[in-house]
Amino acid sequence: MFSNEVDIEATPLTAFKPGDLCELRSDRDKFLGYAYVNPKTLICARVLTRNADYPPGKGLFVHRLQVALSLRERMYSQPFYRWVYGESDGLPGLVLERYGDIVVGQIGTAGMEALKDEIAAAVKQVVQPKAMLWKNDSGAREMEGLREYVEPAFGKVPPTVELLENGVTFAVPLIDGQKTGWFFDQAANRQSFLKYVEGKSVLDVFSYLGAWGLSAAKAGASEITCVDSSATALELLSKAAKRNSLNVATEKGDAFKVMEAMIEAKRKFDIVVVDPPAFIKRKKEIPKGEAAYRRLNQLAMQLLVRDGLLVSCSCSYHLSGDALVGAIQKAARHLNSFAQVIEVGGQAPDHPLHPGIEETRYLKALTCRVVPE
Repeated sequence: MFSNEVDIEATPLTAFKPGDLCELRSDRDKFLGYAYVNPKTLICARVLTRNADYPPGKGLFVHRLQVALSLRERMYSQPFYRWVYGESDGLPGLVLERYGDIVVGQIGTAGMEALKDEIAAAVKQVVQPKAMLWKNDSGAREMEGLREYVEPAFGKVPPTVELLENGVTFAVPLIDGQKTGWFFDQAANRQSFLKYVEGKSVLDVFSYLGAWGLSAAKAGASEITCVDSSATALELLSKAAKRNSLNVATEKGDAFKVMEAMIEAKRKFDIVVVDPPAFIKRKKEIPKGEAAYRRLNQLAMQLLVRDGLLVSCSCSYHLSGDALVGAIQKAARHLNSFAQVIEVGGQAPDHPLHPGIEETRYLKALTCRVVPE
Protein backbone atom coordinates (compact mmCIF):
# COMPACT_ATOMS: atom_id res chain seq x y z
CA MET A 1 0.00 0.00 0.00
CA PHE A 2 1.53 3.30 -1.13
CA SER A 3 1.15 6.43 0.97
CA ASN A 4 -0.77 8.25 -1.76
CA GLU A 5 -3.45 5.54 -1.67
CA VAL A 6 -4.41 6.29 1.94
CA ASP A 7 -7.32 8.56 2.89
CA ILE A 8 -5.28 10.60 5.35
CA GLU A 9 -8.32 12.62 6.43
CA ALA A 10 -9.99 9.46 7.70
CA THR A 11 -6.71 7.86 8.83
CA PRO A 12 -3.79 10.26 9.34
CA LEU A 13 -0.54 8.39 8.73
CA THR A 14 1.12 10.58 11.33
CA ALA A 15 -0.93 8.77 13.97
CA PHE A 16 1.15 5.63 13.41
CA LYS A 17 4.66 4.78 14.56
CA PRO A 18 7.00 2.80 12.26
CA GLY A 19 6.19 -0.87 12.70
CA ASP A 20 2.66 -0.49 14.07
CA LEU A 21 0.16 -3.16 13.08
CA CYS A 22 -3.10 -2.08 11.49
CA GLU A 23 -6.17 -3.22 9.60
CA LEU A 24 -6.49 -2.21 5.96
CA ARG A 25 -10.03 -1.24 5.00
CA SER A 26 -11.54 -0.03 1.75
CA ASP A 27 -13.48 3.21 1.27
CA ARG A 28 -16.57 1.08 1.92
CA ASP A 29 -15.09 -0.22 5.18
CA LYS A 30 -14.45 -3.69 3.79
CA PHE A 31 -11.65 -5.58 5.54
CA LEU A 32 -8.69 -5.99 3.16
CA GLY A 33 -6.07 -7.42 5.47
CA TYR A 34 -3.74 -6.99 8.41
CA ALA A 35 -0.58 -5.04 7.67
CA TYR A 36 2.27 -3.23 9.32
CA VAL A 37 2.89 0.48 8.81
CA ASN A 38 5.78 2.84 8.25
CA PRO A 39 4.44 6.39 7.73
CA LYS A 40 7.93 7.61 6.75
CA THR A 41 8.30 5.53 3.60
CA LEU A 42 6.62 5.54 0.17
CA ILE A 43 5.36 2.00 0.75
CA CYS A 44 3.53 2.85 3.95
CA ALA A 45 1.89 -0.53 4.59
CA ARG A 46 2.71 -4.14 3.72
CA VAL A 47 0.09 -6.86 3.99
CA LEU A 48 0.85 -9.81 6.27
CA THR A 49 -2.46 -11.67 5.94
CA ARG A 50 -5.87 -11.21 4.34
CA ASN A 51 -7.51 -13.60 6.80
CA ALA A 52 -9.48 -11.57 9.35
CA ASP A 53 -9.50 -14.49 11.81
CA TYR A 54 -5.71 -14.67 12.18
CA PRO A 55 -4.05 -11.37 13.15
CA PRO A 56 -0.24 -11.20 12.93
CA GLY A 57 1.62 -12.90 15.75
CA LYS A 58 3.62 -16.01 16.51
CA GLY A 59 0.84 -18.28 15.21
CA LEU A 60 0.89 -16.64 11.78
CA PHE A 61 4.68 -16.90 11.61
CA VAL A 62 4.61 -20.58 12.57
CA HIS A 63 2.11 -21.26 9.78
CA ARG A 64 4.05 -19.30 7.13
CA LEU A 65 7.35 -20.88 8.15
CA GLN A 66 5.84 -24.36 7.90
CA VAL A 67 4.44 -23.64 4.43
CA ALA A 68 7.81 -22.26 3.27
CA LEU A 69 9.65 -25.20 4.81
CA SER A 70 7.50 -27.76 3.01
CA LEU A 71 8.57 -26.31 -0.35
CA ARG A 72 12.28 -26.37 0.50
CA GLU A 73 12.15 -29.88 1.92
CA ARG A 74 10.51 -31.03 -1.31
CA MET A 75 13.48 -29.70 -3.31
CA TYR A 76 16.51 -30.13 -1.05
CA SER A 77 17.74 -33.28 0.70
CA GLN A 78 19.84 -31.31 3.19
CA PRO A 79 18.83 -28.25 5.27
CA PHE A 80 20.96 -25.69 3.43
CA TYR A 81 18.86 -23.15 1.54
CA ARG A 82 16.97 -19.87 1.71
CA TRP A 83 14.04 -20.77 3.89
CA VAL A 84 12.05 -17.52 3.63
CA TYR A 85 12.23 -15.08 0.72
CA GLY A 86 10.20 -12.05 1.79
CA GLU A 87 6.96 -11.37 -0.06
CA SER A 88 7.30 -14.57 -2.07
CA ASP A 89 6.71 -16.52 1.15
CA GLY A 90 4.10 -14.16 2.56
CA LEU A 91 6.53 -12.47 4.96
CA PRO A 92 7.50 -9.10 3.47
CA GLY A 93 10.75 -7.69 4.81
CA LEU A 94 12.07 -11.01 6.16
CA VAL A 95 14.79 -13.33 4.86
CA LEU A 96 15.73 -16.57 6.62
CA GLU A 97 18.48 -18.98 5.60
CA ARG A 98 19.26 -22.44 6.99
CA TYR A 99 22.74 -23.75 7.57
CA GLY A 100 21.94 -27.10 9.12
CA ASP A 101 21.05 -26.41 12.75
CA ILE A 102 21.87 -22.67 12.46
CA VAL A 103 19.38 -20.11 11.11
CA VAL A 104 20.41 -16.66 9.86
CA GLY A 105 17.75 -13.97 9.61
CA GLN A 106 17.77 -10.57 7.96
CA ILE A 107 15.08 -7.92 8.44
CA GLY A 108 14.55 -5.03 6.04
CA THR A 109 11.44 -3.27 7.35
CA ALA A 110 10.30 -1.58 10.55
CA GLY A 111 7.24 -3.83 10.71
CA MET A 112 9.28 -7.01 10.82
CA GLU A 113 11.74 -5.42 13.24
CA ALA A 114 8.87 -4.86 15.67
CA LEU A 115 7.93 -8.54 15.37
CA LYS A 116 11.42 -10.07 15.57
CA ASP A 117 10.82 -11.76 18.94
CA GLU A 118 7.72 -13.51 17.55
CA ILE A 119 9.72 -14.53 14.47
CA ALA A 120 12.53 -16.02 16.57
CA ALA A 121 10.01 -17.90 18.72
CA ALA A 122 8.34 -19.32 15.61
CA VAL A 123 11.71 -20.37 14.12
CA LYS A 124 12.54 -22.17 17.35
CA GLN A 125 9.19 -23.99 17.34
CA VAL A 126 9.27 -25.07 13.68
CA VAL A 127 12.85 -26.40 13.24
CA GLN A 128 14.38 -26.37 16.75
CA PRO A 129 17.78 -25.00 15.64
CA LYS A 130 20.72 -24.74 18.02
CA ALA A 131 21.09 -21.03 17.34
CA MET A 132 19.80 -18.13 15.30
CA LEU A 133 21.66 -15.01 14.18
CA TRP A 134 20.18 -11.65 13.22
CA LYS A 135 22.39 -10.35 10.38
CA ASN A 136 20.76 -6.93 10.20
CA ASP A 137 23.63 -4.93 8.72
CA SER A 138 22.19 -4.08 5.31
CA GLY A 139 22.39 -0.44 4.22
CA ALA A 140 18.82 -0.73 2.93
CA ARG A 141 17.59 -0.57 6.54
CA GLU A 142 18.39 3.13 6.60
CA MET A 143 15.39 3.84 4.36
CA GLU A 144 13.14 2.31 7.03
CA GLY A 145 14.80 4.29 9.81
CA LEU A 146 16.45 1.19 11.28
CA ARG A 147 19.92 0.86 12.79
CA GLU A 148 22.37 -1.78 11.60
CA TYR A 149 23.47 -4.57 13.93
CA VAL A 150 24.54 -8.21 14.08
CA GLU A 151 23.48 -10.19 17.16
CA PRO A 152 22.26 -13.66 18.14
CA ALA A 153 18.52 -14.15 18.52
CA PHE A 154 19.20 -17.21 20.69
CA GLY A 155 21.87 -19.85 21.17
CA LYS A 156 25.59 -19.66 20.46
CA VAL A 157 26.35 -18.79 16.84
CA PRO A 158 29.67 -20.15 15.52
CA PRO A 159 31.84 -17.82 13.41
CA THR A 160 31.69 -20.25 10.47
CA VAL A 161 29.60 -23.24 9.41
CA GLU A 162 30.37 -26.01 6.94
CA LEU A 163 28.40 -26.24 3.71
CA LEU A 164 28.67 -28.84 0.94
CA GLU A 165 28.00 -27.76 -2.65
CA ASN A 166 28.96 -29.62 -5.83
CA GLY A 167 31.17 -31.99 -3.83
CA VAL A 168 33.17 -29.18 -2.21
CA THR A 169 33.10 -28.39 1.51
CA PHE A 170 33.12 -24.66 2.23
CA ALA A 171 33.54 -22.76 5.51
CA VAL A 172 30.89 -20.03 5.44
CA PRO A 173 31.39 -16.99 7.71
CA LEU A 174 28.08 -16.07 9.31
CA ILE A 175 28.91 -13.13 11.55
CA ASP A 176 31.50 -11.41 9.34
CA GLY A 177 30.49 -12.74 5.92
CA GLN A 178 28.80 -10.95 3.04
CA LYS A 179 25.00 -10.61 3.22
CA THR A 180 23.71 -13.69 5.08
CA GLY A 181 26.90 -15.70 4.51
CA TRP A 182 26.33 -17.65 1.29
CA PHE A 183 24.73 -16.87 -2.07
CA PHE A 184 22.16 -19.67 -2.35
CA ASP A 185 20.48 -17.82 -5.22
CA GLN A 186 23.27 -18.85 -7.62
CA ALA A 187 23.36 -22.52 -6.63
CA ALA A 188 21.40 -23.82 -9.63
CA ASN A 189 23.47 -21.71 -12.04
CA ARG A 190 26.73 -22.92 -10.50
CA GLN A 191 25.62 -26.53 -10.88
CA SER A 192 24.57 -26.04 -14.50
CA PHE A 193 27.89 -24.33 -15.25
CA LEU A 194 29.94 -27.41 -14.40
CA LYS A 195 29.17 -29.21 -17.66
CA TYR A 196 31.44 -26.73 -19.46
CA VAL A 197 34.55 -26.86 -17.28
CA GLU A 198 36.34 -30.19 -17.64
CA GLY A 199 39.89 -29.63 -18.84
CA LYS A 200 39.36 -25.85 -19.11
CA SER A 201 41.07 -22.89 -17.48
CA VAL A 202 38.63 -20.76 -15.46
CA LEU A 203 38.81 -17.22 -14.12
CA ASP A 204 36.36 -16.53 -11.26
CA VAL A 205 35.98 -12.76 -10.78
CA PHE A 206 34.31 -11.39 -7.62
CA SER A 207 34.88 -14.89 -6.29
CA TYR A 208 34.07 -14.32 -2.58
CA LEU A 209 34.52 -17.85 -1.11
CA GLY A 210 35.12 -19.46 -4.52
CA ALA A 211 31.75 -21.10 -5.08
CA TRP A 212 32.17 -20.99 -8.87
CA GLY A 213 35.92 -21.59 -8.98
CA LEU A 214 36.29 -24.38 -6.44
CA SER A 215 33.27 -26.20 -7.86
CA ALA A 216 34.89 -26.00 -11.31
CA ALA A 217 38.17 -27.35 -9.91
CA LYS A 218 36.31 -30.28 -8.35
CA ALA A 219 34.57 -30.94 -11.69
CA GLY A 220 37.87 -31.27 -13.54
CA ALA A 221 38.91 -27.79 -14.66
CA SER A 222 42.61 -27.66 -15.47
CA GLU A 223 43.40 -24.26 -13.94
CA ILE A 224 41.46 -21.97 -11.59
CA THR A 225 42.17 -18.34 -10.71
CA CYS A 226 39.93 -16.50 -8.23
CA VAL A 227 39.86 -12.70 -7.87
CA ASP A 228 38.35 -10.79 -4.96
CA SER A 229 39.00 -7.58 -3.02
CA SER A 230 38.55 -9.25 0.39
CA ALA A 231 41.65 -10.78 1.96
CA THR A 232 39.45 -12.57 4.50
CA ALA A 233 37.33 -14.19 1.79
CA LEU A 234 40.39 -15.30 -0.17
CA GLU A 235 41.96 -16.76 2.97
CA LEU A 236 38.83 -18.85 3.58
CA LEU A 237 38.82 -19.80 -0.11
CA SER A 238 42.44 -20.97 0.02
CA LYS A 239 41.79 -22.99 3.18
CA ALA A 240 38.79 -24.64 1.49
CA ALA A 241 40.90 -25.45 -1.58
CA LYS A 242 43.56 -27.08 0.58
CA ARG A 243 41.00 -28.99 2.61
CA ASN A 244 39.37 -30.33 -0.58
CA SER A 245 42.76 -31.07 -2.22
CA LEU A 246 42.11 -28.56 -5.01
CA ASN A 247 44.71 -26.42 -6.77
CA VAL A 248 43.44 -22.83 -6.98
CA ALA A 249 45.33 -19.55 -7.43
CA THR A 250 44.03 -16.30 -5.91
CA GLU A 251 44.59 -12.63 -6.67
CA LYS A 252 43.50 -9.88 -4.30
CA GLY A 253 42.45 -6.48 -5.62
CA ASP A 254 39.84 -4.39 -7.37
CA ALA A 255 38.35 -6.64 -10.03
CA PHE A 256 38.55 -4.06 -12.81
CA LYS A 257 42.19 -3.25 -12.10
CA VAL A 258 43.19 -6.90 -11.76
CA MET A 259 41.54 -7.73 -15.08
CA GLU A 260 43.25 -4.79 -16.77
CA ALA A 261 46.60 -6.03 -15.47
CA MET A 262 45.85 -9.54 -16.75
CA ILE A 263 45.05 -8.14 -20.19
CA GLU A 264 48.31 -6.20 -20.15
CA ALA A 265 50.11 -9.44 -19.28
CA LYS A 266 48.31 -11.19 -22.19
CA ARG A 267 46.74 -13.83 -19.97
CA LYS A 268 43.96 -15.95 -21.42
CA PHE A 269 41.30 -18.30 -20.03
CA ASP A 270 38.85 -20.74 -21.60
CA ILE A 271 36.05 -19.52 -19.30
CA VAL A 272 35.59 -16.26 -17.41
CA VAL A 273 32.88 -15.90 -14.73
CA VAL A 274 31.90 -12.40 -13.59
CA ASP A 275 29.45 -12.42 -10.68
CA PRO A 276 29.64 -8.88 -9.26
CA PRO A 277 27.68 -7.21 -6.46
CA ALA A 278 24.78 -5.02 -7.53
CA PHE A 279 26.07 -2.03 -9.51
CA ILE A 280 22.56 -0.52 -9.60
CA LYS A 281 20.68 -0.17 -6.31
CA ARG A 282 18.39 2.72 -7.32
CA LYS A 283 16.80 3.82 -10.59
CA LYS A 284 18.93 6.95 -10.76
CA GLU A 285 22.04 4.73 -10.90
CA ILE A 286 20.94 2.90 -14.08
CA PRO A 287 23.05 4.85 -16.64
CA LYS A 288 26.24 4.61 -14.57
CA GLY A 289 25.52 0.98 -13.70
CA GLU A 290 24.88 -0.06 -17.30
CA ALA A 291 28.23 1.46 -18.25
CA ALA A 292 29.91 -0.54 -15.47
CA TYR A 293 28.35 -3.81 -16.67
CA ARG A 294 29.46 -3.08 -20.23
CA ARG A 295 33.02 -2.31 -19.12
CA LEU A 296 33.17 -5.41 -16.93
CA ASN A 297 32.05 -7.70 -19.74
CA GLN A 298 34.40 -6.04 -22.20
CA LEU A 299 37.36 -6.70 -19.91
CA ALA A 300 36.22 -10.30 -19.40
CA MET A 301 35.99 -10.90 -23.15
CA GLN A 302 39.54 -9.67 -23.65
CA LEU A 303 40.72 -12.40 -21.29
CA LEU A 304 39.03 -15.18 -23.25
CA VAL A 305 40.72 -17.52 -25.68
CA ARG A 306 39.32 -17.65 -29.18
CA ASP A 307 35.88 -19.32 -28.90
CA GLY A 308 35.78 -18.98 -25.11
CA LEU A 309 32.84 -18.90 -22.71
CA LEU A 310 31.71 -15.93 -20.63
CA VAL A 311 29.36 -16.36 -17.67
CA SER A 312 27.97 -12.90 -16.95
CA CYS A 313 25.75 -12.29 -13.91
CA SER A 314 23.79 -9.42 -12.43
CA CYS A 315 21.87 -9.25 -9.15
CA SER A 316 20.69 -5.69 -9.86
CA TYR A 317 16.89 -5.68 -10.10
CA HIS A 318 17.03 -2.38 -11.99
CA LEU A 319 19.11 -3.98 -14.75
CA SER A 320 16.74 -6.05 -16.86
CA GLY A 321 17.75 -9.25 -18.58
CA ASP A 322 17.52 -7.47 -21.93
CA ALA A 323 19.75 -4.67 -20.63
CA LEU A 324 22.40 -7.20 -19.55
CA VAL A 325 22.25 -8.81 -22.99
CA GLY A 326 22.61 -5.32 -24.47
CA ALA A 327 25.69 -4.59 -22.34
CA ILE A 328 27.26 -7.87 -23.48
CA GLN A 329 26.39 -7.18 -27.12
CA LYS A 330 27.90 -3.69 -27.01
CA ALA A 331 31.05 -5.02 -25.37
CA ALA A 332 31.41 -7.71 -28.04
CA ARG A 333 30.87 -5.27 -30.90
CA HIS A 334 33.52 -2.93 -29.50
CA LEU A 335 35.97 -5.85 -29.69
CA ASN A 336 34.81 -6.92 -33.17
CA SER A 337 33.43 -10.12 -31.66
CA PHE A 338 30.10 -11.88 -31.55
CA ALA A 339 28.51 -13.11 -28.31
CA GLN A 340 26.01 -15.95 -28.57
CA VAL A 341 23.82 -16.45 -25.49
CA ILE A 342 23.70 -20.21 -25.06
CA GLU A 343 22.16 -20.48 -21.60
CA VAL A 344 19.94 -18.20 -19.50
CA GLY A 345 19.71 -18.67 -15.74
CA GLY A 346 17.90 -17.03 -12.87
CA GLN A 347 17.65 -17.46 -9.14
CA ALA A 348 17.45 -20.91 -7.57
CA PRO A 349 14.03 -22.36 -6.65
CA ASP A 350 14.44 -21.47 -2.98
CA HIS A 351 13.97 -17.87 -4.20
CA PRO A 352 10.48 -18.26 -5.73
CA LEU A 353 8.90 -15.44 -7.70
CA HIS A 354 5.79 -13.64 -6.50
CA PRO A 355 3.54 -13.33 -9.60
CA GLY A 356 2.39 -9.85 -8.57
CA ILE A 357 5.74 -8.42 -7.47
CA GLU A 358 8.24 -8.04 -10.27
CA GLU A 359 10.95 -7.04 -7.78
CA THR A 360 11.17 -10.64 -6.56
CA ARG A 361 12.85 -11.51 -9.88
CA TYR A 362 16.30 -9.97 -9.82
CA LEU A 363 19.05 -12.46 -10.69
CA LYS A 364 20.33 -12.91 -14.22
CA ALA A 365 23.06 -15.35 -15.32
CA LEU A 366 23.97 -15.57 -19.01
CA THR A 367 26.39 -18.11 -20.47
CA CYS A 368 27.79 -16.74 -23.71
CA ARG A 369 30.07 -18.09 -26.41
CA VAL A 370 32.35 -15.31 -27.66
CA VAL A 371 33.87 -15.65 -31.13
CA PRO A 372 35.64 -13.20 -33.47
CA GLU A 373 33.51 -11.59 -36.19
